[in-house]
Amino acid sequence: MSLRNTRVLGMRGFTLIELLVTLALVGLLASVSVPLYEVTVTRSKEAELRDALRTIRAGLDAYKAAVDTGLLPRAAGESGFPPTLETLAQPQDTVNKRDLGTAPAGDKAAPERIVFLRRVPRDPFYPDQLTPAEQTWNTRAYATLSDDPQPGADVFDVSSKSDRTALDGTKYSNW
Repeated sequence: MSLRNTRVLGMRGFTLIELLVTLALVGLLASVSVPLYEVTVTRSKEAELRDALRTIRAGLDAYKAAVDTGLLPRAAGESGFPPTLETLAQPQDTVNKRDLGTAPAGDKAAPERIVFLRRVPRDPFYPDQLTPAEQTWNTRAYATLSDDPQPGADVFDVSSKSDRTALDGTKYSNW
């Protein structure tokens, strides 16, 4: 064997220093990327929370408008808001002309149905994925104060049950 062949055989592989430098660079990249990933996931959940709140509140407002216009029946003393969040996703029988006494005689049309939400969205910050979506929200009744929201006979507003703080410094429960 010549000297030249010995050098070639001895140069295979990495030195310990090269391996340590490579591991240090990989560790540095990992330490930078993990917090960025966590912020990205949190931003995504915050956007999902905003959309869910907007959807539910639009459904609550549409239900109230339907009651106020006479499309849905209202009992005396009721606020006109739905009794539960589940009500928004269930078909509601509308009041038709026959119920109001203005339909032609012999008209036996079945009541029409209206649904305000296809499904109630989940609170993305609620930890238990097995809990039904309707139970992942705090509800506020119409008769309660805004600074002390409490559940009651109807659902006037919803908020997150999470006690976490958002990226902007506010509490999710105050959104």
